[in-house]
Amino acid sequence: MGQPPGEPPEPDDDERRQRDRDTEPIPRVRPDDGLGRPDGPDGPSFPDDGGYPTGSGYPGEDRSGRAWVREPETAYQPPQFTEDELAGLRVDASGLPSGPRRVLPLEDEPSSLVARYLFPTERYRGEWKRHWIHLATPLLVGIAATFVLGYLSGFLAGQDVGALTTVAVLAWFVVMGWVAWKVADWWYDRFILTNKRVMVVNGIITRKVAMMPLARVTDMKYEQSPTGRALNYGTFVLESAGQDQALREIKNLPNPNELYLRVVEEMYEPQAVEARLGKEADEAKADDGA
Repeated sequence: MGQPPGEPPEPDDDERRQRDRDTEPIPRVRPDDGLGRPDGPDGPSFPDDGGYPTGSGYPGEDRSGRAWVREPETAYQPPQFTEDELAGLRVDASGLPSGPRRVLPLEDEPSSLVARYLFPTERYRGEWKRHWIHLATPLLVGIAATFVLGYLSGFLAGQDVGALTTVAVLAWFVVMGWVAWKVADWWYDRFILTNKRVMVVNGIITRKVAMMPLARVTDMKYEQSPTGRALNYGTFVLESAGQDQALREIKNLPNPNELYLRVVEEMYEPQAVEARLGKEADEAKADDGA
């Protein structure tokens, strides 16, 4: 029969069979697991994402069907923890950590010098004077003045010049008065921590109070020189989001590592601080009752 005009010619049998083979779906072949297990209906099932087979006890899978990744030539080893690492994870019956305490104990009440700067709803966490190294320069000046002016007074007294001797003695009193002023200023200088802010209060006649809310602290660090590491003091640097900072650098603070942990805990784990305070208060009441 002739082919109607305008229609393509029908393919022969060879072309039809070739086209059917090209369009035939490719069956999914399950690879051998390397253990000689038969690949049949009861064999392992492979996920579509190309991961490990599940539900068959394959290497790389526990009994729950969850796969873990391991090196081909090594067996799976669970993570190992030391007793020191686990000590910080253990908790007591109240849910509080039972490991060693890494922060300084909290004070109960603020001193009269600090209490006037706290508002009623603020929780007091502690106050610290600067390290005694803060007085190193005044004390060295006082010691040097005592030796120098003492020797000079004795020398002038032997020369029978009473007016100069009096001047030397008066100069020594002036230097000692300046040293006493520095010591008093150190005594009234306090670094204060509450649950809302950090403060520095200093000055004897002219009182200065600088503060920074904990919510505004974006970064905090402390620095220790070799001398600071030997004598256990450091300088704290606080960064905040604002440009004009009333409190940024606090020098010569004692126990910088413990104090750093105290401030960071108050910033990020205030609930832990409250829980520890409540536990200590309960223990104190139990001791009083006993």
